Amino acid sequence: MRFGIFYEHQLPRPWGDDGEHRLLKDALDQVELADRLGIDYVWEVEHHFLEEYSHSSAPEVFLAAASQRTSRIRLGHGIVQLPFNFNHTARTAERVATLDLVSDGRVEFGTGEASSEAELGGFLVDRATKRDQWTEALDAVTRMFVETPFAGYAGRFFDMPVRNVVPKPLQKPHPPLWVACSRRETIHLAATKGIGALSFSFIEPSEAKAWVDDYYATIASEQCVAGGFAVNPNVAVVLPLMCHPDEETAIERGLDGAHFFGFSLGHYYAFGAHKPGVTDVWQEFHDKRDQFGFRRGVAAQTGQVLGAQLYEQGLGALRGAIGTPEQVRLLLRGYEQAGIDQVIFVSQAGRNRHEDICESLELFAHVVMPEFAERDEGRHEAKLERLAPAIDAALGRREPARRAPDTTMTPLMAY
Repeated sequence: MRFGIFYEHQLPRPWGDDGEHRLLKDALDQVELADRLGIDYVWEVEHHFLEEYSHSSAPEVFLAAASQRTSRIRLGHGIVQLPFNFNHTARTAERVATLDLVSDGRVEFGTGEASSEAELGGFLVDRATKRDQWTEALDAVTRMFVETPFAGYAGRFFDMPVRNVVPKPLQKPHPPLWVACSRRETIHLAATKGIGALSFSFIEPSEAKAWVDDYYATIASEQCVAGGFAVNPNVAVVLPLMCHPDEETAIERGLDGAHFFGFSLGHYYAFGAHKPGVTDVWQEFHDKRDQFGFRRGVAAQTGQVLGAQLYEQGLGALRGAIGTPEQVRLLLRGYEQAGIDQVIFVSQAGRNRHEDICESLELFAHVVMPEFAERDEGRHEAKLERLAPAIDAALGRREPARRAPDTTMTPLMAY
């Protein structure tokens, strides 16, 4: 099993003049540390207008900066929003390819469609067609990576004439493809296209096993038609992390941040009423957290076997990997046994302190991670060998790269 770190760039109110600047610089320091520690991935979201929850509207800029401060960590778009009002498909292909070149081929290309009204409404994206837009954009962008020239597109939502989209990515045929998943049916969709599933739900190992089993059964079936020109069979889950030798200290340093992460997500995607530039999400979190499953007293119980949620008298509260190294190790073994390929940790959340995040990452990497890294290489190679016939079949079902018709562009004006 491999490990990643995940960034929304959370910034609860009140904001100081230097808040966003310090937030991004601290995050870059954390990524540089993770690279030195041997953590495998850093994932960065694309969100717009989600105050306090996510100040990460230009992930390609942050990941480019991270690429120049690191040498080995994989740089994950988690995710690029593909519906066409968010990003023109050619611009997406150009940015991803450029990042792949400047990072010496370390990009992971996660995609998605967004679901918050703040974003969909802000960019005038039709909720009813956003999944179909994602499907069309995924097909087009992967063709831009491999077709020389891109043979053009005439779709339901996207039209583009023949052009050679440059540069091309360093990884061939293109960086590994992923899609954001919050429900089991989306993980199944990922498998039908042979792309990695980035699950941003806080799920228990027992639930994860059912998702993983369906995912790999679908990869091996005739339902799988490659969405790109390579298959990326991987399932990843997200968990809060704060690791410390003393459990109470880990809770004190990390629990409120993890709960704010979950609450602010729910604020924008489920139960919140938001007035742009006015609503104080951090204050609402403190006023209403108990109503929405973020009871501190439940999740702060010590001496527990960790889970994504802890329960007391039928009440659940988010906990994740917040505890001692031994508690975190036991939790991760459950995900490993369920067949999860990667666990992605959320540590930069709420008002979690930079120095505590760094200390936690160092402890995790030195004390917990080695046993999983030792098992990973053989497990990964065995998986690819087992799936090789299915991968070849899935690629064989995909329409191949096209040759463009003869086309000559006539200059319209001279400069």
